[in-house]
Amino acid sequence: MMQRIIDTVVIGIISWLVGYITSLILFFSPFTGIMGWILLIVFTPITIAFTWWWFRERELSLMYYVGVGITWIVIAVVLDYLFIVLLLHASYYGPDVYVYYALMFLIPVGVGLVLRRKPMAA
Repeated sequence: MMQRIIDTVVIGIISWLVGYITSLILFFSPFTGIMGWILLIVFTPITIAFTWWWFRERELSLMYYVGVGITWIVIAVVLDYLFIVLLLHASYYGPDVYVYYALMFLIPVGVGLVLRRKPMAA
């Protein structure tokens, strides 16, 4: 049970927090208008690599990865609402934000599908 909490809640919050802190730094740069796309371009490959590394040595069901993805989306939406919309009074929800939410589901599920593939017999 503890491993499931780490895989879903802890990794989900850490992933969100890294992006949030980076976005606060980018907010004070000339790239404010495109910071969402910058974050997606930079952190998507990093998140994929980390997710693969994190789950690589365990045999888990596809439903486990689906649960991870759903949890990561919920964490992203709730924390964005609390710490961006309410705290910073930001109301921007553009295409980059929706792509980010989709990736929070697709990354763990996609990594899970790759990790679950069995090598073809020769």
